[in-house]
Amino acid sequence: MASTFLLSFLLVFGVSRTDQRYEADAVVVLGAAQYNGRPSPVFQARLDHAAILYREGYADLIVVTGGIVEGDRMSEATAGRQYLVSTGIAADSIVVKAVGRNTAGSLEAVAEYLRGAGIHRVLLVSDPFHLARLRLEAHRLGFDALTSPTRTSPISENFRTELGYLLAEAVKLPVLLIRGFAQ
Repeated sequence: MASTFLLSFLLVFGVSRTDQRYEADAVVVLGAAQYNGRPSPVFQARLDHAAILYREGYADLIVVTGGIVEGDRMSEATAGRQYLVSTGIAADSIVVKAVGRNTAGSLEAVAEYLRGAGIHRVLLVSDPFHLARLRLEAHRLGFDALTSPTRTSPISENFRTELGYLLAEAVKLPVLLIRGFAQ
């Protein structure tokens, strides 16, 4: 059990430190909290990173994800789109997938969209700690996904804070693997 956790932690940590920037059909931004249409600092960091990738020509399309949580009047994805448009990204270059209240749900909605749009390769953007699980979820759903971590998230500014997230992901990763193989 301890060796499984250690291996999982090393994988999560290694992936968190790897940027796979490569040309893709779309940049997919995983949602995070928003407050009355204003992205949280974590979500804003992800959106800013996606905007950089878009402007540097890694993809011509940005897909923003994230549903509505209880008490919200707007989805994370809609808030993300509004923010990206306010930074100068053309509205027709942004697709909103406002479905899903967690990583798996958001990626399932994205996978359905990708299949319908004939999109094959995506560049997933999130916080570094999140990327190993994102890669596995994308593989489970059958699409080609590379990952590019934001380095400006408040979570990444303090290693002690980030360590808690890395440890939590190290617990979630084996569960995802078992679930993926069971299907």
